[in-house]
Amino acid sequence: MGFNCGIVGLPNVGKSTLFNALTQTAAAQAANYPFCTIEPNVGRVAVPDPRLEVLSRIGKSQKIIPTSLEFVDIAGLVRGASKGEGLGNQFLANIREVDAIIHVLRCFEDGDITHVEGSVDPVRDAETVETELMLADLDSLEKRALGLVKRARGGDKEAIAQMALIEPLKAALEAGRPARTAVPKGEDAAAARLQLMTTKPVLYVCNVEEGSAATGNAHSAAVQAMAAAQGAKAVIVSAAIEAEISQMPEADRGDFLASLGLEDSGLDRIIRAGYELLGLVTYFTVGPKETRAWTITKGMRAPQAAGVIHGDFERGFIAAETIAYDDYVALGGEAGAKDAGKMRVEGKEYVVKDGDVLLFRFNV
Repeated sequence: MGFNCGIVGLPNVGKSTLFNALTQTAAAQAANYPFCTIEPNVGRVAVPDPRLEVLSRIGKSQKIIPTSLEFVDIAGLVRGASKGEGLGNQFLANIREVDAIIHVLRCFEDGDITHVEGSVDPVRDAETVETELMLADLDSLEKRALGLVKRARGGDKEAIAQMALIEPLKAALEAGRPARTAVPKGEDAAAARLQLMTTKPVLYVCNVEEGSAATGNAHSAAVQAMAAAQGAKAVIVSAAIEAEISQMPEADRGDFLASLGLEDSGLDRIIRAGYELLGLVTYFTVGPKETRAWTITKGMRAPQAAGVIHGDFERGFIAAETIAYDDYVALGGEAGAKDAGKMRVEGKEYVVKDGDVLLFRFNV
C-alpha cells in the first residue's frame, strides 16, 4: 500500500533543497532559477518511530524495517499555471496523482535568491498557488458537468448522482473556496475519484532562515494563523539546516539539533505530519528475524490490514492475535502478555489500532 505527498510551491522557495535533505540524496537538482525540477523526483523515506527499537529489543529481532512514505518533488508553479503558464500543465498533471500536498512557503529574506513575485509574502504565495489549483479544478468540473447535464435531464440516475456531487464543489470553487470545504457528507471517496487538487489535504511548510528554526519568525507566524483559520497545519523548518543534517553521521545529529534549540529535525516533523495528514496508522509484527512497521489507513479492519503484508493473508484470514503496544512493552513481550491475559484473539470485524502488535492466522 503506497501513499505519497507532493512537495509544491512557487519556484525558489526551497522545495528541492527540502526534498534532497528528506531523501538524503541529490536526486533533485537544487538551483537558484525557476523550473530546475523538470520531472517529478520521487523518494521513499522511513517514518521515524521510536517504538520499533523498543519492540526489536524485547523481541530479540535481527533487524528493524520501518514503514515509509513517498515524497514527490514537483516543478515550481507560477501565476497563470491553470492557463498553461510556465510548466503549469505538467505541474497540474503531477499534483493530481498525489494523495496529499506539502506546500512549501518561503519565509526568509535573502537578496541573493530571487522571488518570482519580487517580494517575500508567504500568505500571498499560498493564495497564488491555491487560486491556480481552484481555477484548474473549476475548469475540470465545468467540462464534466457539460457531459452530465443532458443525461441528468433524461433521468439517468448515475448522471443525477454525479451532478449532486459536483454542484456543491463547483459552487464552492466559484465562490473562491477550495473544493475540500464543500464535499458532501459521506462522499469523500466519490469526491477523491474526481481527482480535484483542492480536495487533497494540505500541510504548510514554512521554510525559515537558520536563526529562526526553533522559534519561527513574523512570516511563519502569518502562515500559522492562515493555516489555523483553514483547519490546516503548519510546520517550521530551515531547509538549509536540514540539508546540513542530512550529510551528518547519525551519531552527531542529536547534539547539533540541541545546539540549535531543536528536539528533532524539521524533516522528522514533516514526515510525521504527512503521515497524520493522510489519516494513517501503524501496526507492528515482531519476531526473531525482524520487527517491522506496517502502514494502514485509520479505521481499517484486520483482514484488510493483513492484506497489506500479503494478499493470501486477507483471502484466508482466520484471526489476528493482538497485543497493544503498551502491554507488549510492560509485560516483556508476547509470552508475558499471553500469561497476563493481554493477548486478544480478534476476528474479521476488528478495527486495527495504532501500535497494535499483530500475528495473523490464515489458511489458503
